[in-house]
Amino acid sequence: MNITLASTSIRPTTANPPSAKAIGKNEKAARDFEAMLLTPVLDSLQKTFAGDSEDAKTPGASDYRLMATQALAQSIAARGGIGIAQLVLRHLQPPKVSGGS
Repeated sequence: MNITLASTSIRPTTANPPSAKAIGKNEKAARDFEAMLLTPVLDSLQKTFAGDSEDAKTPGASDYRLMATQALAQSIAARGGIGIAQLVLRHLQPPKVSGGS
C-alpha cells in the first residue's frame, strides 16, 4: 500500500496592519497603564520621605499630594517610564509568523 501526501504550504493570512490612529491609542493606553502602576509606588515613597510635618495635617493636603504624585507618574511614563509601557505594546503587536515555501 503506497500513501502519497500532497505537499501544501501554509501561508499566514495577511491581516490589515493597524492604522496609525490605533497605534497611537495603544501607545497612550500603555503609558496611562504604566502611570497608574507608578502612582502608588511614588506615593508611598513620598510619604516615607516626607515624614510628619504640620503641612501634612492641613485639610486636603493628602488630595493635593496625590494629584502631584499622579502628575509626576504621568510625566515619567510619557518620557519612557521604566519600561512597562513598552512591554505592554510588545504584547499588543500581532505575532510575526514566517510563511513556508
